[in-house]
Amino acid sequence: MTQPIRALEDQDEPALLRDQFRQLLRYRALLASGVVLGLLGGGWLALSGEESYTSTGEVVVRSAVSDPFAAGASADKGINIGSERQTAVSDTVGTLAVGSLARRGDRVEVGTLLSGLQVTNPPNTLVLRFSYTGRTPALAKSRAEALADAYLEIRRQRTEDSIANMVDGYRAQLKPLTEQRDQLAEQAGTSNDVTSARANLVVSISELSRKISELRALDTTPGYLTKKPVAPTEPTGAGLPLLLGLGSVVGLALGLLLSWVRLVFDPAVRSTRELVRSLGAPLLGTLPRERASAGALLAIGRSGSRLAEEYRAVAFRLAYDPSFAQRRRLLVTAPRGDNDAAAAAAVNLAAAFAEMGRDVLLVEADLRTPSLARDLGPAVQGAGPRWASEGERAWPSDSRMNVDVPGSGAFTLIAGRRTDNVPRALTSAPVGRIVAEGDRPGAVVIVLAPPVLSYADAVALIDRVEGVVVVCDPREVHRSDLERIREIIGAAGGSVLGALLHPGRNRYERRARKKAGRRRTGGGRPGSATGRNDGGRGGREHTGDPSETLGLRTFDPTAGHR
Repeated sequence: MTQPIRALEDQDEPALLRDQFRQLLRYRALLASGVVLGLLGGGWLALSGEESYTSTGEVVVRSAVSDPFAAGASADKGINIGSERQTAVSDTVGTLAVGSLARRGDRVEVGTLLSGLQVTNPPNTLVLRFSYTGRTPALAKSRAEALADAYLEIRRQRTEDSIANMVDGYRAQLKPLTEQRDQLAEQAGTSNDVTSARANLVVSISELSRKISELRALDTTPGYLTKKPVAPTEPTGAGLPLLLGLGSVVGLALGLLLSWVRLVFDPAVRSTRELVRSLGAPLLGTLPRERASAGALLAIGRSGSRLAEEYRAVAFRLAYDPSFAQRRRLLVTAPRGDNDAAAAAAVNLAAAFAEMGRDVLLVEADLRTPSLARDLGPAVQGAGPRWASEGERAWPSDSRMNVDVPGSGAFTLIAGRRTDNVPRALTSAPVGRIVAEGDRPGAVVIVLAPPVLSYADAVALIDRVEGVVVVCDPREVHRSDLERIREIIGAAGGSVLGALLHPGRNRYERRARKKAGRRRTGGGRPGSATGRNDGGRGGREHTGDPSETLGLRTFDPTAGHR
């Protein structure tokens, strides 16, 4: 407690990442739901989808050349592989392939045929890879082969058409030259000019004839089918194991996203660092969960109890805290809701201080639902006298009793009692004199108050009991609640000594606690005729003075054994 509260380090990125990861793991239900949804989606895709088969063929594209074996001949001369790929998936190729397939008995529309085709080009090659996906292996093979052949046929036709057009153009240029040559031949020998013109025409005619001969001699082979499509033996696509693996990964990512969204909008405290920063006080301890403690209020006194050791550690930490050691008064409360955890903390801290040899006085200031005397059961020594239950004396008169902790000592309990005017009872002079007993050497006064945000009872006691311990469940308390508690206690003149975290009760522990309470009260309601809560009446005999306030007498450790 002498160490200052260490603020969050903004630059401590690994620690912040670890905290965020731990916070995401708090929402295990969302993570598990995401993984389950991913697995279900992967399984549905694997089982509901039809099996498909893919057959692949490869075509090497080449240009038309006059001599493919000549030195310097280039196969990629004038080839734009991107344009060729677009041609391979065009409707022209599809229409020609549809006609070829129709002759084999496979009637299909052009759009349907091209929807299963994928043409790719490996980098730095003149290869077009035709991949066709169909319902059966034979269908995939036949359609891939028909599309590759149709592409080669279309490319061959276009090359031949280009050659034919160029030949026709050369012939159109050659015809008038031939006619002029024949006319000049009739005038042969008339003059030197005629002879020279005729020689020029012969040269031009020879050049055009040579070009026509070269075009007709071109090798118009458009390419080669280097890899013929074959019928696949296994269906394509991801199998069930792969889809389940991918589904689990995607589901985990979805669960993390949902957890992150839940974390962003979660008003609860997300880490102990955030709790310390919101409350402005250190963390005194975190109580472990023990099945043996279900339905039992006192943990100290049980051998081998980790819960008892944690309470002892908190008590020692408070005993050496300068703020607490100066006044030795402690107010134990919860933020809101159930006050059972705060009651257990107050009782066990009182027992821990009693083990340390302190004269402990535990005051139950919860006058709306008092239950300590009932919950402590056999540990409470003595029973209330008849005149105390029949009279009209106000609390805390006749409410003192002894609580025996096996193997640890005893402490004094001022049990609560249902009161009509709770604020007046808490601010009365007898309560002030009881709290003032903390000024005696070796004495410790612990006050159990109702939840500070539910009732103003705790605030009414802060001016007398300055040190406050907040007992809360980190999964349920909100950051705004802790900030408001800090402001309320500070405005009332008190100080928060620290926070004590408890794991909360699960469904089975709450059920066991209710059953234990019904057994102790005989099945009746507390305060009723069959289940009277006599915790507010003392465990000693009447001395004869009806105005005597038992809460002002010094604690006698042998009073419970008389």
